[in-house]
Order: sequence, then structure tokens, then C-alpha cells
Amino acid sequence: MSELKMPARLPEPIINENAKIVLQRRYLRKNTEGVPYEDPKGMFWRVASAIAQEEAKYKDSSYKPAALAREFYDLMTSYRFLPNSPTLMNAGTGLGQLAACFVLPVGDSIEEIFDAVKHAAMIHKSGGGTGFSFSRLRAKASVVGSTGGVASGPLSFLRIFNCATEQIKQGGTRRGANMGILRVDHPDIMEFIKAKERDGELNNFNLSVGLTEKFMRAVEKKENYDLVAPNSGEVIESLNARDVFNLLVHKAWESGDPGIVFLDRINRDNPTPKQGEIESTNPCGEQPLLPYEACNLGSINLGTCYLKGKNGHDGEIDWDELKRIIHLAVRFLDNVIDASIYPLPQITETVGKNRKIGLGVMGWADLLYQLRVPYNSQTAVDLGERIMKFVHDESRSASKTLAAERGAFPAYADSVFGEANLGPYRNATTTTIAPTGTLSIIAGCSSGVEPLFALSFVRNVMDNDKLVETNPFFENALKDANAFSPNLMEEIAKVGTIRKMRHLPEEIRTVYVTAMDIAPIWHLKMQAAFQKFTDNAVSKTVNLPNSATKEEIWDIYWKAYEYGCKGVTVYRDGSKTSQVLCTGDGDKAKDAKAAGKSVVKGRPDVIYGFTQKIATGLGMLFLTVNEVDNKPFEVFATIGKSGGSITAKAEAIGRLVSLALRSGVEVREIVQQLKGIGGENPKFMKKHLVKSIPDAIAYVFESRYLQGEHVDGEVASLNHELCPECGEPLVFEEGCHICKSCAYTKCG
Repeated sequence: MSELKMPARLPEPIINENAKIVLQRRYLRKNTEGVPYEDPKGMFWRVASAIAQEEAKYKDSSYKPAALAREFYDLMTSYRFLPNSPTLMNAGTGLGQLAACFVLPVGDSIEEIFDAVKHAAMIHKSGGGTGFSFSRLRAKASVVGSTGGVASGPLSFLRIFNCATEQIKQGGTRRGANMGILRVDHPDIMEFIKAKERDGELNNFNLSVGLTEKFMRAVEKKENYDLVAPNSGEVIESLNARDVFNLLVHKAWESGDPGIVFLDRINRDNPTPKQGEIESTNPCGEQPLLPYEACNLGSINLGTCYLKGKNGHDGEIDWDELKRIIHLAVRFLDNVIDASIYPLPQITETVGKNRKIGLGVMGWADLLYQLRVPYNSQTAVDLGERIMKFVHDESRSASKTLAAERGAFPAYADSVFGEANLGPYRNATTTTIAPTGTLSIIAGCSSGVEPLFALSFVRNVMDNDKLVETNPFFENALKDANAFSPNLMEEIAKVGTIRKMRHLPEEIRTVYVTAMDIAPIWHLKMQAAFQKFTDNAVSKTVNLPNSATKEEIWDIYWKAYEYGCKGVTVYRDGSKTSQVLCTGDGDKAKDAKAAGKSVVKGRPDVIYGFTQKIATGLGMLFLTVNEVDNKPFEVFATIGKSGGSITAKAEAIGRLVSLALRSGVEVREIVQQLKGIGGENPKFMKKHLVKSIPDAIAYVFESRYLQGEHVDGEVASLNHELCPECGEPLVFEEGCHICKSCAYTKCG
């Protein structure tokens, strides 16, 4: 199908600076040299045109393709709605794979396991993420009947899947991401819960334990429960449910992994139970799917559904506009199913039978800011529930309209809707709250139903210039209160929050809260409010301060079960990046890790390095850096012809830097701490001003190990992992680390 002709006076989309970077890197079509030959206007028209042309297949449609294309274009370029990333990347191209979420079965045979590895590779290459349940695999050390050998267990195969993912970058634009789920009654569950103890292990997987209601009742009563061999149904052993739950909580406290999903609750909402049980979800947990099923997602920007009051304030939600967007978005997503070319015939068949779509929301925090409603309030929770009920009801209504034009989804008669005479509907599901990390950058809005991660932050732009970015609704509120100033913005950018800025009006401090300002219970209440009227599930992270206790995480997990959530992800600030190295032998390291202490690597007997001479204002510094695996391991700083005090200081700095290196602190973070520290006698050396001994060490480290990358010398928090592509801090949201500057995403 050729692309519909672009209208002569099609308006140019307004693109913010962050969005320009993201679109150029990941979405615009490129030539063989990797240079974009498509602009944002062309991209949005390509997508609108390709999806609207599917309308021609339906003679009873109330739309003509050309007119619908223009409506889709306006919908996207006004940022009222955006489809998931594969649709933006691939619609109207030869690849044509437009869905984001897939679940593949993993059977209990070598052939089935490696079929799943191959199929996952095909999906990753086409731009999708994959979820797997490893619960069918027989336990480690089980006898394999066909050969008389011994099974290696789910974890060994998980590592093979992880390795395969490492080799493939999704569609050249997205990194491969997976979800691995194991039922809590699988004999290898304890090994699975501990699978990510070692930092960097299974780095392409999010892991979740599939909890059953039987298990949760046993936790409540402090009873034992059975571990059952999946291949035979035999009870292998019994464990105390409370002990297992405690271990889950402990691991979540350590690193956020694994998460939990409530399998029985998910299957109670399975609209097509005759096709089998739902065993797994997509990588971020918001889309439970049958084996060989896919779903395409899209999100409405709630921030655009605000009606200002006559005085510029006291506004309300524009329910009519929201309804219009919902009906148009459902039509868009249903057309995406027809336009998509799926990588496997089994997926094409299952998707065709059920026609699941997942319409969700983003910009929720922005809408609350405009309404002047605090995120951490019952008013916000009640409003979230009301909005999601509206989205759910209207999306079902839109699906009914499509069924009248096009027919119900083919499996309708055997679905819960058909059996209860509730339809017909065009789609087995219509709502999902998906992660919108990249989409929200394009739309310039807050992500999903998450609170804002920071009100103001500093972003590095071209030539190492700094740009202070501030939430526009917050900035306007400050201006209205005559409290705005550039200096204030810079102060806020250092911490991201105004929680402790008592000089600002109390109403502003109450309304403009960020993720870390909010008590965990409000994160959970908000997730539950949106889940109540969501067919599938809700992608949401319960953010916790670094000081959070295991008791608090226990409470979150238990309340997630009580509140009706389908799963929960917690993240204790800095837990992943401060996760200590595990040597794999001895209990001391494990005990230290559990207590949150650093584990210092032992020194090899023989170690090699280099010595660099640097002129400083205090004399010639001889810096010896010894390396292990081409990485700095220890530092000795000696300064010639100086007094005892300066020599002692140089030695002390060297020892502390060595301790940091041997404790796993990254070079970039050491440079951030040392660079720019001033001394009384700065000195130029090779066009570089050496300000002090610490600054000299930073200079050597930056020059040798950071490939010429410029590092800001301002003292930064060691709690935040940094983006490997642009160096900005990564934010943990919706189950993944996300860079708000360039949209790099790391799940797992």
C-alpha cells in the first residue's frame, strides 16, 4: 500500500529539544550511513497514513482513509495520544512489526527451549520485548527420562536466553528486554529468588515470582506449602511460606529484584480462559498475555485534557475531549493490529483471534499539577480511579462501535464476554497502563501514572553546556506566586524537589511533590486506583528512600495483595548501583551485603600499572595507577620535594581512592567527586589547569578511562546510575532505568 499523499498545508509539529534528540536517535528513518532522511513531520505522517489506510478494508467504516490520516496526525502531533514505540518506528516501513509486547512459551524439552530462544531473537530484532514463564521446566538435578541424564534447571536456561539477548539490539534502536517468571511452588524457587545477587547477573531480564493465593494464605498463617515438580506433579519438599516471603522482601530491599505478580488474580481477569492460563507478562509487567500472544499499546496524555477556568485557574477535566481522544485512539490501535506484520505465524494467529489492545495514560502528574491537587492525597487517588473508569468504559464503548462496523474478535463466542452476553466487542482487552518513558519525552509530559522524578534538573547539551529544565506547570505556579527566579531554578535543579524550601508558599510545596517526596503507601494506592478499571495491569514503581526498611517493603507487598494489584515493583533509591560485589564464597561477603556494607576486593599478589608525572602548584606529583582487567584498581600518589603534611595528604587521598575502586565505585563517579576541587596554588599543565592533588587525579582518570568524555565536576549523588550513552543520571521508573535526556532504557 503506497503512503497517502501528505496534505499541502500540513502543520509542522512543535518538537521540544529533548524530543528532537530522541527522534533523531531512535525513530526517524535513516540511510545506510545512519543519517536521518526523515523529519518529525514526515515520521508522524508516515505513521498516520499507514494506520489510516487499514480503514479501507471495512466498507461500513464511518471514515475515509485520507480524512482519518489527518485526524491521526493531529492526534499525535498535538501529543494527545501516542502509540507504542515500534509503531512509531516501523509503521509504513518494510519491517512493519508494530507491537511492543510478546509472551513466548518455554516447554520442557531442549527443542522447545531453543525454539523459544530463536523466536525471542526474532522478536527483539523486530523491536519487541518478550516475557517467559520458566515454570514448566523440570527442576535442577531432575532425571531426564529420554537420556537418563540430569536436568540443569530453569536458571541455567535463563542465562542462555540472557546471553542471546545481549547479542541483539532491538531493530537497531531498542535494547532487548525480557521478563522471566517462575511460580513460587517450583522446586528451584529459592535459587530463582537469589538469581540476581551477583551484580550484573541476568542484566537483560526483569524477574518476577509468580505468587498464588494458596501461597499468600500460607504466608498469613505462617504455614508450610508444597514445591511441586512440574513434569510429574510430585511434591518434592515443603517450605515455610513466611520464610520464602521474607526472602523475597529482603532481595527487593537489596536490589529491587525479583518483583512479584499475582497469578490467580491475573487469570481471574483472563478474558479467554478456554485458550489456556496466562503464565507470564511482558518485560515491565503491565501486559499479561497467553503464550504466542502480542499486544500493541498506546497512551493518552492526560495533561492535554485540562480546561482552564475563566480566571486562568480553577480549571477542570475536559471530559468531552478525553472521550473524543479515547474513541479515536481505540480505532487507531485496532487498525495497528491489521497493519502489523508479526514475526511468527503462531503470534499472527493468536493476535488475530483475540485482538487485544492496551490503551493507557501518561501525563497524570501534569494534570494533577494543573488541577493543583497533591499526588499524595485521597482526592488524587479518587480522581485517578474516576478517570480510569471513564477511559475503561469509553474504550469498551469504542470497541463495541468497531464490532458493529467490523465484527467481534473471532474468539468472542468462547470468551467471558460471549458467555455472559456482554458484547460484542472488537477487542478482548482495551486498557493497559504501560511505561511511557520514551513517549513522555517526545510528548513533553510526565511518565505514565508516575509522579514527576524532579521539578527541575540540569541537562548537558552540546559542547558541554548546561540547560536547566523545569516542569512548565511548576514554573507557571512560581511566577503566579511571584516566587520565580533563575537562581531558584538552579537551586531546585541540584536536589529536584522543593520539599525542604520553607521560604516557598506552603500550597506550592504541598502540590508540587516528586516521587521521593511521596510516602510509599500513596504510590501503592494510586496503582490500585488505576488497576481497578484496567483490563490488563499497571506499570508503576513504588519509590522508596535509601533508608527504607525491609518491614516497609513487607508492608507494600502485602498491601499490594490486599488492594487488588496484579503485581508490584519496588525500588529503594540507590539499591542497584550500591549493590555490593559478591565473591560467591564465604559468608562474610553475604553478611556484609545483607547489612548494606561494602565488600572490598582482595589485592592480587602481582599487579601491573603505570606512573604519570603531573605538575601541580605544590610540586611534581607522581601518580601510580595499578590495573586489573584494564581498569584502575589502586592508586599511589607521591609528591616530590614537599613537606610532610602535603605528602601525608597525597598518600591519604590515594588510599581513599583505592578503597573506592576496590569497593566497586565507578571511575566516572570518582572523577565527579574530585574534579574541580580547588587548592591554594593552581598550575597550568598542557593547557589544563591543575587546581589541586585531587583535581590532578581526576584529570588522569578522565583522560585515560573515560575516552575523552567531559565529566561535570559538581559533586553528584553516588546513588544514581548514569546513562552509558549521554552520561545523564538514570531514573528508575515503571520497572526500568530510563534516561530523561536521550531515552536510553535499561530493563533488567
